[in-house]
Amino acid sequence: MATWSSRRKSLYALVLIVVAVVLIGIPSFKLFYKAPSCFDNTQNGDEQGIDCGGSCTKLCSSAFLPIPSASWVRMTESAPNTYNLAAYIVNPNPKAGAKAIPYSFAVLDKDGVKIGGATGKFDLPPGRNTLVFQNSIHLQNQQAARTTFDFGADPQWYVGSDPLSGVQVLDKNYSESAAGSSLDITLKNQSPLPVGNIVVYAILKDADSNVLDFSKTIVDQIAPQGTAVAPFTWPASHSGKVISIEALAVPE
Repeated sequence: MATWSSRRKSLYALVLIVVAVVLIGIPSFKLFYKAPSCFDNTQNGDEQGIDCGGSCTKLCSSAFLPIPSASWVRMTESAPNTYNLAAYIVNPNPKAGAKAIPYSFAVLDKDGVKIGGATGKFDLPPGRNTLVFQNSIHLQNQQAARTTFDFGADPQWYVGSDPLSGVQVLDKNYSESAAGSSLDITLKNQSPLPVGNIVVYAILKDADSNVLDFSKTIVDQIAPQGTAVAPFTWPASHSGKVISIEALAVPE
Protein backbone atom coordinates (compact mmCIF):
# COMPACT_ATOMS: atom_id res chain seq x y z
CA MET A 1 0.00 0.00 0.00
CA ALA A 2 1.41 3.39 -0.99
CA THR A 3 2.57 5.64 1.81
CA TRP A 4 1.55 9.25 2.16
CA SER A 5 5.05 10.26 1.05
CA SER A 6 4.85 8.29 -2.19
CA ARG A 7 1.33 9.55 -2.90
CA ARG A 8 2.52 13.10 -2.35
CA LYS A 9 5.40 12.56 -4.78
CA SER A 10 2.98 11.17 -7.36
CA LEU A 11 0.72 14.19 -6.88
CA TYR A 12 3.66 16.56 -7.35
CA ALA A 13 4.67 14.68 -10.50
CA LEU A 14 1.14 14.92 -11.86
CA VAL A 15 1.04 18.64 -11.15
CA LEU A 16 4.39 19.10 -12.93
CA ILE A 17 3.10 17.20 -15.97
CA VAL A 18 -0.05 19.35 -16.13
CA VAL A 19 2.04 22.54 -15.82
CA ALA A 20 4.39 21.32 -18.57
CA VAL A 21 1.47 20.58 -20.88
CA VAL A 22 -0.04 24.02 -20.24
CA LEU A 23 3.22 25.97 -20.51
CA ILE A 24 4.95 23.97 -23.26
CA GLY A 25 2.58 21.54 -24.95
CA ILE A 26 -0.26 23.89 -25.81
CA PRO A 27 1.96 26.72 -27.17
CA SER A 28 3.94 24.15 -29.19
CA PHE A 29 0.72 22.71 -30.61
CA LYS A 30 -0.49 26.17 -31.62
CA LEU A 31 2.91 26.95 -33.12
CA PHE A 32 3.27 23.84 -35.25
CA TYR A 33 -0.34 22.79 -35.92
CA LYS A 34 -1.87 24.02 -39.15
CA ALA A 35 -5.60 23.74 -39.50
CA PRO A 36 -6.83 21.96 -42.63
CA SER A 37 -7.40 24.35 -45.51
CA CYS A 38 -8.29 24.20 -49.19
CA PHE A 39 -4.84 25.45 -50.18
CA ASP A 40 -2.35 23.24 -48.29
CA ASN A 41 -1.84 20.60 -51.02
CA THR A 42 -3.03 17.91 -48.61
CA GLN A 43 -6.26 15.92 -48.36
CA ASN A 44 -7.52 16.71 -44.88
CA GLY A 45 -10.60 18.08 -43.12
CA ASP A 46 -13.76 17.15 -45.02
CA GLU A 47 -12.10 17.25 -48.45
CA GLN A 48 -12.93 14.56 -51.00
CA GLY A 49 -9.57 14.97 -52.69
CA ILE A 50 -6.46 17.15 -52.44
CA ASP A 51 -7.80 20.70 -51.83
CA CYS A 52 -11.11 19.86 -53.50
CA GLY A 53 -14.61 18.76 -52.58
CA GLY A 54 -16.31 19.01 -49.21
CA SER A 55 -16.28 22.59 -47.97
CA CYS A 56 -13.69 23.61 -50.59
CA THR A 57 -14.93 25.74 -53.46
CA LYS A 58 -12.82 23.84 -55.97
CA LEU A 59 -14.47 20.68 -57.30
CA CYS A 60 -12.69 17.34 -57.53
CA SER A 61 -12.33 15.87 -61.01
CA SER A 62 -14.90 13.18 -60.23
CA ALA A 63 -17.57 15.80 -59.48
CA PHE A 64 -17.88 17.44 -62.89
CA LEU A 65 -18.52 16.49 -66.47
CA PRO A 66 -15.78 16.51 -69.14
CA ILE A 67 -13.93 19.68 -70.08
CA PRO A 68 -15.85 22.35 -71.99
CA SER A 69 -15.86 22.09 -75.75
CA ALA A 70 -15.71 24.58 -78.60
CA SER A 71 -18.76 23.70 -80.67
CA TRP A 72 -17.62 26.01 -83.46
CA VAL A 73 -14.74 28.36 -84.31
CA ARG A 74 -15.12 31.18 -86.84
CA MET A 75 -13.44 34.29 -88.16
CA THR A 76 -14.89 37.26 -90.03
CA GLU A 77 -13.10 40.05 -91.88
CA SER A 78 -14.00 43.36 -90.22
CA ALA A 79 -11.67 45.48 -92.41
CA PRO A 80 -9.05 44.74 -95.08
CA ASN A 81 -6.64 42.11 -93.65
CA THR A 82 -8.22 42.54 -90.20
CA TYR A 83 -10.23 39.74 -88.63
CA ASN A 84 -12.45 39.02 -85.64
CA LEU A 85 -12.15 35.54 -84.14
CA ALA A 86 -14.67 33.63 -82.02
CA ALA A 87 -15.08 30.23 -80.41
CA TYR A 88 -18.43 29.10 -78.98
CA ILE A 89 -17.75 27.39 -75.63
CA VAL A 90 -20.25 24.94 -74.16
CA ASN A 91 -20.28 24.49 -70.38
CA PRO A 92 -21.58 20.97 -69.58
CA ASN A 93 -21.84 21.70 -65.85
CA PRO A 94 -25.03 23.46 -64.70
CA LYS A 95 -23.70 24.15 -61.20
CA ALA A 96 -20.00 24.65 -61.83
CA GLY A 97 -17.84 27.26 -63.51
CA ALA A 98 -14.18 27.91 -64.18
CA LYS A 99 -12.01 31.02 -64.14
CA ALA A 100 -8.99 32.15 -66.15
CA ILE A 101 -8.95 29.25 -68.62
CA PRO A 102 -6.02 29.82 -70.99
CA TYR A 103 -6.68 29.62 -74.72
CA SER A 104 -5.08 30.28 -78.08
CA PHE A 105 -6.34 31.06 -81.58
CA ALA A 106 -4.27 30.30 -84.65
CA VAL A 107 -5.04 31.89 -88.02
CA LEU A 108 -3.94 29.73 -90.95
CA ASP A 109 -3.48 30.40 -94.67
CA LYS A 110 -4.78 28.09 -97.42
CA ASP A 111 -1.75 25.80 -96.96
CA GLY A 112 -2.34 25.41 -93.22
CA VAL A 113 0.59 27.66 -92.27
CA LYS A 114 0.05 29.83 -89.21
CA ILE A 115 0.10 33.50 -90.12
CA GLY A 116 -1.35 35.02 -86.95
CA GLY A 117 -3.29 34.37 -83.80
CA ALA A 118 -4.06 35.45 -80.27
CA THR A 119 -3.84 34.11 -76.74
CA GLY A 120 -5.60 34.97 -73.50
CA LYS A 121 -7.77 33.70 -70.65
CA PHE A 122 -11.53 33.52 -70.25
CA ASP A 123 -14.09 32.74 -67.54
CA LEU A 124 -16.84 30.16 -67.95
CA PRO A 125 -19.83 31.00 -65.72
CA PRO A 126 -21.81 28.20 -64.02
CA GLY A 127 -24.62 26.93 -66.19
CA ARG A 128 -23.84 29.24 -69.13
CA ASN A 129 -22.21 28.96 -72.51
CA THR A 130 -19.97 31.78 -73.65
CA LEU A 131 -18.05 33.15 -76.60
CA VAL A 132 -14.29 33.59 -76.60
CA PHE A 133 -13.91 36.69 -78.74
CA GLN A 134 -10.86 38.40 -80.22
CA ASN A 135 -11.27 41.43 -82.43
CA SER A 136 -9.05 43.32 -84.86
CA ILE A 137 -6.38 40.70 -85.59
CA HIS A 138 -4.30 42.35 -88.35
CA LEU A 139 -2.38 40.09 -90.75
CA GLN A 140 -0.37 42.54 -92.89
CA ASN A 141 -1.52 41.57 -96.40
CA GLN A 142 -1.55 37.84 -95.68
CA GLN A 143 -4.63 35.96 -96.81
CA ALA A 144 -6.35 34.04 -94.03
CA ALA A 145 -8.24 30.85 -94.80
CA ARG A 146 -9.39 29.56 -91.41
CA THR A 147 -8.79 29.72 -87.67
CA THR A 148 -8.37 27.09 -84.94
CA PHE A 149 -8.91 27.23 -81.19
CA ASP A 150 -7.22 25.33 -78.35
CA PHE A 151 -7.53 25.23 -74.57
CA GLY A 152 -4.18 25.91 -72.93
CA ALA A 153 -5.00 23.81 -69.84
CA ASP A 154 -7.84 21.89 -68.23
CA PRO A 155 -10.23 24.15 -66.28
CA GLN A 156 -10.16 24.30 -62.48
CA TRP A 157 -13.85 23.95 -61.67
CA TYR A 158 -15.58 25.62 -58.73
CA VAL A 159 -19.08 25.21 -57.28
CA GLY A 160 -21.40 28.06 -58.13
CA SER A 161 -24.79 29.18 -59.36
CA ASP A 162 -25.74 31.13 -62.45
CA PRO A 163 -24.98 34.79 -61.58
CA LEU A 164 -27.36 36.05 -64.27
CA SER A 165 -30.28 33.73 -63.63
CA GLY A 166 -32.60 36.73 -63.30
CA VAL A 167 -31.59 38.27 -66.64
CA GLN A 168 -33.54 37.33 -69.75
CA VAL A 169 -33.55 38.44 -73.39
CA LEU A 170 -36.78 40.27 -74.18
CA ASP A 171 -36.24 41.32 -77.77
CA LYS A 172 -33.78 41.21 -80.69
CA ASN A 173 -34.29 43.96 -83.27
CA TYR A 174 -32.09 43.52 -86.35
CA SER A 175 -31.92 45.72 -89.43
CA GLU A 176 -29.56 46.17 -92.35
CA SER A 177 -28.94 48.37 -95.37
CA ALA A 178 -26.31 48.69 -98.04
CA ALA A 179 -24.22 50.70 -95.56
CA GLY A 180 -24.20 48.15 -92.77
CA SER A 181 -26.15 46.18 -90.18
CA SER A 182 -27.36 46.92 -86.66
CA LEU A 183 -28.90 44.98 -83.81
CA ASP A 184 -30.49 46.00 -80.51
CA ILE A 185 -30.85 43.28 -77.88
CA THR A 186 -33.16 44.19 -75.00
CA LEU A 187 -32.43 42.58 -71.63
CA LYS A 188 -34.68 42.51 -68.56
CA ASN A 189 -33.48 42.10 -64.99
CA GLN A 190 -36.18 40.19 -63.11
CA SER A 191 -34.23 40.04 -59.84
CA PRO A 192 -34.79 42.42 -56.88
CA LEU A 193 -31.18 43.65 -57.08
CA PRO A 194 -29.32 45.62 -59.75
CA VAL A 195 -27.11 43.63 -62.10
CA GLY A 196 -24.05 45.23 -63.68
CA ASN A 197 -21.10 44.66 -65.98
CA ILE A 198 -22.83 42.24 -68.32
CA VAL A 199 -21.01 41.15 -71.46
CA VAL A 200 -23.44 40.46 -74.30
CA TYR A 201 -22.42 38.49 -77.39
CA ALA A 202 -24.54 38.49 -80.54
CA ILE A 203 -24.32 35.67 -83.10
CA LEU A 204 -25.98 36.04 -86.51
CA LYS A 205 -26.98 32.85 -88.36
CA ASP A 206 -28.42 31.97 -91.74
CA ALA A 207 -31.26 29.60 -92.60
CA ASP A 208 -28.98 26.58 -92.15
CA SER A 209 -27.73 27.84 -88.75
CA ASN A 210 -24.34 28.71 -90.21
CA VAL A 211 -22.62 31.56 -88.35
CA LEU A 212 -22.53 34.69 -90.48
CA ASP A 213 -21.13 37.17 -87.97
CA PHE A 214 -20.72 37.93 -84.29
CA SER A 215 -19.85 40.80 -82.00
CA LYS A 216 -19.62 41.91 -78.37
CA THR A 217 -20.84 44.79 -76.23
CA ILE A 218 -21.11 45.58 -72.52
CA VAL A 219 -24.17 46.66 -70.51
CA ASP A 220 -23.07 48.68 -67.49
CA GLN A 221 -26.12 48.06 -65.28
CA ILE A 222 -29.75 47.00 -65.27
CA ALA A 223 -31.95 48.22 -62.42
CA PRO A 224 -34.15 45.79 -60.48
CA GLN A 225 -37.11 44.84 -62.70
CA GLY A 226 -35.62 47.17 -65.31
CA THR A 227 -34.48 46.80 -68.91
CA ALA A 228 -31.42 47.82 -70.91
CA VAL A 229 -30.47 47.72 -74.58
CA ALA A 230 -27.23 46.16 -75.85
CA PRO A 231 -26.45 47.80 -79.24
CA PHE A 232 -24.41 46.19 -82.04
CA THR A 233 -23.28 47.48 -85.43
CA TRP A 234 -21.45 45.93 -88.37
CA PRO A 235 -19.83 47.90 -91.22
CA ALA A 236 -21.37 45.72 -93.94
CA SER A 237 -24.72 44.32 -94.91
CA HIS A 238 -25.39 40.59 -94.52
CA SER A 239 -27.42 40.58 -97.74
CA GLY A 240 -30.66 39.47 -96.15
CA LYS A 241 -29.18 36.16 -95.00
CA VAL A 242 -29.71 36.68 -91.26
CA ILE A 243 -32.53 34.36 -90.19
CA SER A 244 -31.81 33.76 -86.52
CA ILE A 245 -29.90 35.55 -83.75
CA GLU A 246 -28.42 34.06 -80.60
CA ALA A 247 -27.64 36.29 -77.62
CA LEU A 248 -25.29 35.22 -74.85
CA ALA A 249 -25.13 37.26 -71.62
CA VAL A 250 -22.28 36.53 -69.20
CA PRO A 251 -20.64 38.39 -66.29
CA GLU A 252 -17.74 40.60 -67.33
